[in-house]
Amino acid sequence: MKDLKKDNNNIMLEITNLTKKYGQTIAVDNLTFTVFTGEIYGLLGPNGAGKSTTLKSILGLLELDSGKISVLGYNPISSPTQVKELIGYLPEESSLYESMTVKELLDFIISIRKLDPASTLQTLDRLLDVLNARKYYTSMIASLSKGNKRKIEIITALIHRPQLLILDEPLFGLDTRSAVILKEIFRLHIEQGGSILLSTHIMDLAQQLCTRIGIINNGTIIVEGTFEELQEKSNSTKSLEQLFLELTNQSEITSNIIQQLRDIPAIKAK
Repeated sequence: MKDLKKDNNNIMLEITNLTKKYGQTIAVDNLTFTVFTGEIYGLLGPNGAGKSTTLKSILGLLELDSGKISVLGYNPISSPTQVKELIGYLPEESSLYESMTVKELLDFIISIRKLDPASTLQTLDRLLDVLNARKYYTSMIASLSKGNKRKIEIITALIHRPQLLILDEPLFGLDTRSAVILKEIFRLHIEQGGSILLSTHIMDLAQQLCTRIGIINNGTIIVEGTFEELQEKSNSTKSLEQLFLELTNQSEITSNIIQQLRDIPAIKAK
């Protein structure tokens, strides 16, 4: 694999000494990491580690206490329009306007983003077909299942062909076919020079897709590297799931809980 870290021209997203507090609580603490062109960077961490605050900061939704964020040289606070053009965001929780039809929502997005109708409709047609979502094009969003809403959210994140995708639990609610196709969309995106920042609790997904992984705990990156590098640093051949528990100091307590579960009396057959 090409060593992207040696070429600063390949930097897509750069976070330097980011700190964000909520009152006296430090959510993100002097956080620094870089996402390069053509890679999927996995930002992994336990609940409350600072992942959501980091993603919201990149999107310009939060004022920083200190530090710097750059998306291809643009600051999310001072250049919000440019950053929104560069980023496609897939949130964990649905943010769709349920009172609209799918067509109305997509027409609205095309309009407010001032996208070229001809090329955008080509992209839209392709996405509707590959995600098997065309049949819902005129349906009310409120009437869709969780998985089909997810497909529409994926389309809204991709429709303007952004360079950087920020994905928070992207496979949530999807059936197996759609999940396989979406992972291929991600691979094609980076092959074409895009980048992905992926936040997920599904360690198998991160191990399968990520070029590099940064594990965040208590608001800061505690270890970073390829999956193979993480194994080398831990001097083991363990899975990412096992390494994650060890590195976030959850391995022993998890083992104890599992043992407690095994000590519960078995269900008695009637």
